Amino acid sequence: MSLAETEGTAPVQAGQAAQAAGEAKMTARDANVYYGDAQALKHVDLDIGTNEVTSLIGPSGCGKSTFLRCLNRMNDVIDGCRVKGDIRLDEEDIYHPSLDVVQLRARVGMVFQKPNPFPKSIYENIVYGPRIHGMVHNKGDMDEIVESSLRRAGLWEEAKDRLEQPGTGLSGGQQQRLCIARAIAVNPEVILMDEPCSALDPIATSRIEELIDELRQNFTIVIVTHSMQQAARVSQRTAFFHLGILVEVGPTEEIFTNPKDKRTQDYITGRFG
Repeated sequence: MSLAETEGTAPVQAGQAAQAAGEAKMTARDANVYYGDAQALKHVDLDIGTNEVTSLIGPSGCGKSTFLRCLNRMNDVIDGCRVKGDIRLDEEDIYHPSLDVVQLRARVGMVFQKPNPFPKSIYENIVYGPRIHGMVHNKGDMDEIVESSLRRAGLWEEAKDRLEQPGTGLSGGQQQRLCIARAIAVNPEVILMDEPCSALDPIATSRIEELIDELRQNFTIVIVTHSMQQAARVSQRTAFFHLGILVEVGPTEEIFTNPKDKRTQDYITGRFG
């Protein structure tokens, strides 16, 4: 069967999405996203397992970053974007009108493709979030969070003697670890990463991948990546998107060695993408 002949096949069903996910931290059921009249995401059912790394893979424009942004309502800031369906964090509807979006984004942090430290000191980058959320009351609290966050992000030894220097003065890989430290400073439950290594060299990429593996002991992580090798290295489960449809999801090893859908196999073997 050709790729064209399989385009209309049904998306992943909820039962399959939940399979092997363990305890779900977040769930999406019948998630649809529209940019104006164009539908970018179609009837997505996906469970995000607690303390697992879930990789979202697929060709450019397939909907994986759009779905990622649904998980902390970053799509809210895009004009003309509408999200329909049921998306939950610990069984709480994150699109309920009464939900505090600021608090949601404290619980579901995000690290972007390009390192984006604030034009402030390393210290101020870390304490910015905790200060906004009322988590710190004195200098001692702030010092503790700065050290703890930088240690967890594997940056303390490199940054401890330059905390008052601008975060923008760090190398690209260090800046990305600073952004991860900034994200975890407010003690989120979920960390979303949108191609966090695409702007980094291989050595910095390796450091970030090691860090992701360490962080999943304490956080649930969802990562969008164009690199199938990266998905294979860092994730426990992988979801393959194509043309706005979640085609297949399952344990990473199975997705890469024994995919059930021909579109997944064609993408993994380089026939398209």
